[in-house]
Amino acid sequence: MTTVHLVYPHSERISCPDAIGRHLGERLANYYRVKLYDWFEFRRLEPSPGDVLVGHACPLPMTVFSRSCRDPRWSRVLLLSPHCHGDNYQPAFNDRALPHCDLYLAITGRFWFDSVRDSRFAHWLPKMRHVDLAVDRREYPAIKDQFEKPGSRKFLYIGSDAWYKNVEYLSAIGERLPSGPVSWIGSDTPRRGLRALGRHDFSSPAGRAVISNHDFLLTVGKADGNPSSILEAMAWGLVPVCTPQSGYQGYPGILNIPLDDLGRAIQLLNEIQGFDEGRLKQMQRLNWAALDNHFNWDRFARQVLEAIEVPSSPPLLSCRPSNRLAIRWAEITNPFIRECFNPRKLLRRLAKVTSSRRPSRVATEC
Repeated sequence: MTTVHLVYPHSERISCPDAIGRHLGERLANYYRVKLYDWFEFRRLEPSPGDVLVGHACPLPMTVFSRSCRDPRWSRVLLLSPHCHGDNYQPAFNDRALPHCDLYLAITGRFWFDSVRDSRFAHWLPKMRHVDLAVDRREYPAIKDQFEKPGSRKFLYIGSDAWYKNVEYLSAIGERLPSGPVSWIGSDTPRRGLRALGRHDFSSPAGRAVISNHDFLLTVGKADGNPSSILEAMAWGLVPVCTPQSGYQGYPGILNIPLDDLGRAIQLLNEIQGFDEGRLKQMQRLNWAALDNHFNWDRFARQVLEAIEVPSSPPLLSCRPSNRLAIRWAEITNPFIRECFNPRKLLRRLAKVTSSRRPSRVATEC
């Protein structure tokens, strides 16, 4: 039986990125022997004949995918990771691995995949396959059965204060909204226009109770591939509102506001605040149908399965020298690398890797 070596976070947490590795591993185990590794491990895998490598590279050198993908004995090598070229830092480290990969399964939103050809990473395009993120509705059950009255509805942001999340813009929006500040799950640091609610476990009744007190998810990223919080909000029954640069554009149940145009954003949010209940309920139904029919882990796994089974390995295009230079500079100056060598964060990551080597629900021998 073929062995698939899957490099991806895969703990029991229901949030991404661990949900990706866990759900994908469980489904691939129906067809292959599956072995799981964290993307932060410092090791090199030794493939047997017919083995397949699938997974997430890491900005840190000498980590498992980057060290292992160069081995010519793999029958297939598939890079699987989020993609966003809104800045060069996020994808640059993949440039060294891609010449050794058959395909790049790019987890990203429609907005970003449609603009790859206009980015510094256009030479990757022949190898790229668009993979939308997914959510398990059993892990994120519907909890919003009624919206507040127009003018009293509440907006919620779920996420970090990373620069690409554009929290400064969110803060400015929160200061101008007549309905009051935007709630923020993910931080307990006070900020103007935002009501910090700290961190919550969304698998708990208490965490879901906090969610149910809101009507809209609002996220205004400027270089955000396709945040899982949007799909999670759809599953709960909240209506997502986001910038196109958050990856989601052109979906009838997801509302878009412009990036860094405060006046227009406030105008649209006030209009959204006044939608009648029937319109919001219809958007709920459209979003639940989208999750059932497309944004689900069975579809996600089928795309990976097809990439394993179909012997496609197109060459990369030539890369302009100016683009190559910009990519290399972004790779060596990536702030994630400096962050990883923070002793406290390094110990936390290593502890997570150690725990991920404990027995998993995913069978390693079938």
